[in-house]
Amino acid sequence: MKGLITYLWLAASPLLAGLIPSNACDYAGSNLSFIKTNTQKAISADKIKMVHYYAYKALSAIDKSMEQFEDCGCEFAMQSIEEGENYLKKAIKAGSILSSRILLKKAMEHANSSQEALADHAEIHSSEYGNDLLAVNTKEMEEKKNIFRPIAGKELEARIDASLIDFELSLQKVISTLPCEEANEYVSQVFERCELELLKSDLTEGKKYYNLRTKEIAAKALVKLSNQCP
Repeated sequence: MKGLITYLWLAASPLLAGLIPSNACDYAGSNLSFIKTNTQKAISADKIKMVHYYAYKALSAIDKSMEQFEDCGCEFAMQSIEEGENYLKKAIKAGSILSSRILLKKAMEHANSSQEALADHAEIHSSEYGNDLLAVNTKEMEEKKNIFRPIAGKELEARIDASLIDFELSLQKVISTLPCEEANEYVSQVFERCELELLKSDLTEGKKYYNLRTKEIAAKALVKLSNQCP
């Protein structure tokens, strides 16, 4: 199975280099999921060392996600995540679990606000301009199209989606044939691997999209597993 994933990655590689950066808000949202997960782990931790460990992971993820937030162009989401970043820094410096948790809960509130702002941002701009580039006005939108969007961008995106069809089918086979615990462990590894890949700052837009779509496929498989396993 791992060999299949590697093969699919290599098969799609020629498609990845020139893909459009029009999914910046999706990437920011995906990274927010990772940030919130680790913030919650920090809140739930019962040792100060682990509180600081998970808080640092969330803080590091914010730092690696700033480019995606800037490209997305949602000012409120950016402001909220920056506020969350400040609270995480304070939580890491805190000397007790109780004080850290108070600060971490504030960080989580701002992460939630950022996520809501991204959702509103996408809805507003989708209704006004469609799903191309999220821009402040039509002129800026056209300028960004000319700079960033190659003619074959949508075709490349579609071809990457097509390259993942076999992977999605193989993942469905995994969850229908393996014992629940083994299947859950495997799919979770795929999901977490994609989360970590999406945090890398040197990924091409195509590789970002590839990992985003793979993560979405894995997330659906995890939901299906949770429904069919006791």
